[in-house]
Amino acid sequence: MGYRDFALKNLARFGPRYLPFADVATDEVPLSRLLRLSLFQVTVGMTLVLLAGTLNRVMIVEMGVHASIVSIMLAMPLLFAPFRTLIGFKSDTNKSALGLKRVPWIWKGTIYQFGGFAMMPFALLVLSGFGESYDAPRWIGISAAALAFLLVGAGAHIVQTAGLALATDLVEEEDHPKVVGLMYVMLLFGSVAAALIYGFLLANYTPGRLIQVIQGTAVVSVALNMAALWRQEAFDREKARQMEAAVHPTFRQAFNELMARKGMLPLLIVIALGTFGYGMCDVLLEPYGGQALGLTVGQTTKLSALFAFGTLTGFGLASKVLGNGMKPMHLGLIGAIIGVPGFAAIIYSSLLPLFAFFVLGTYVVGFGIGLFGHATLTATMRAAPADRIGLALGAWGAVQATAAGLGIALAGIVRDGLVALPNTFGSGVAGPYNAVFALEAFLLLIAIVFAVPLALSRDK
Repeated sequence: MGYRDFALKNLARFGPRYLPFADVATDEVPLSRLLRLSLFQVTVGMTLVLLAGTLNRVMIVEMGVHASIVSIMLAMPLLFAPFRTLIGFKSDTNKSALGLKRVPWIWKGTIYQFGGFAMMPFALLVLSGFGESYDAPRWIGISAAALAFLLVGAGAHIVQTAGLALATDLVEEEDHPKVVGLMYVMLLFGSVAAALIYGFLLANYTPGRLIQVIQGTAVVSVALNMAALWRQEAFDREKARQMEAAVHPTFRQAFNELMARKGMLPLLIVIALGTFGYGMCDVLLEPYGGQALGLTVGQTTKLSALFAFGTLTGFGLASKVLGNGMKPMHLGLIGAIIGVPGFAAIIYSSLLPLFAFFVLGTYVVGFGIGLFGHATLTATMRAAPADRIGLALGAWGAVQATAAGLGIALAGIVRDGLVALPNTFGSGVAGPYNAVFALEAFLLLIAIVFAVPLALSRDK
């Protein structure tokens, strides 16, 4: 027996016992197939870490690019986020001579990712004025870098939207929570693994190493996505003829029908408010720990790992309880409620001061994010008709990605604006951070107000 067969056999045997989502596997859709499909989430996690984490620091520190330009570059993928709804609809109504529905869109997104990564390192070097590009017009570097970031972001949005829709197509409705849990655990795994690998490879930065790392990411993304989509949908000429003969509504008609479904619009409002509130803490927890509590870089990095672990346990618990029949919005409401005392603990950690409160608050907030994200995504899928899953996932993705991006951007703006106000918080560095954390808790309270009627309704 080969190593691959041995590993898959043991994973299939032990998976359902230790992974709350692993029992989603069936004879028709084995765990090995679902794990292979989930590789598209690994590439999305790699993309998020490279853009928002690694390149964020490299562009500012090593390449000397102005922070304002870096912020614009990092915001470029957000421009495509609203189009996720259209992508989901297009994958629902795709017509293919081979009878394929989601796979062509995953491949299109992969090509966008590859193209953006392929040109990105050279665009960044021109943007920073490296070598002979120092005399080149400024607009060349800015426009090339913006295009590269936009292509990568668009590709990641397309891949994730079509990939999640394909995952839900493969399993029964009652197993949707488990397959969502699997997909998002793999997203988290990809993010953590990519952060460690990028940190190691770019420990000694050189322009040549930057080119190698980014273009290596392009190749790895294509390889993993090809492995993910391989044989997930079968060639079917009869299905192709049915696709060709099918009459579909326009995007506007389908979108209006989706929004007219009971509870869909309030659900998207809850998702926007909750994601916006939770998302603001992403860029502030580590600097807060360093400036307000005097933690070292190593300590704040460990807390980031604790935050990720909290999110992972939230995903795991959500997969378990939703798979056992709990109503998604009941759990979504709990996920929003948990965040309020979590942010309160973070605030009080600097007021007392008490480091244990910061540790507890960091874990609780991560845990709440896992519960809230999983529950609201499952609720969105269940609120949509079976033939409009892609459209619903696109709407969820558009709202979630836009709210998260705006939350991250606004967090820094509000914090810097409060710092600039004279005598607002005295000489304490924690005040502006605590004001943002209080704003996050307030946004979660508003989300709770909108979520309560959904949780009390009789809809599933």
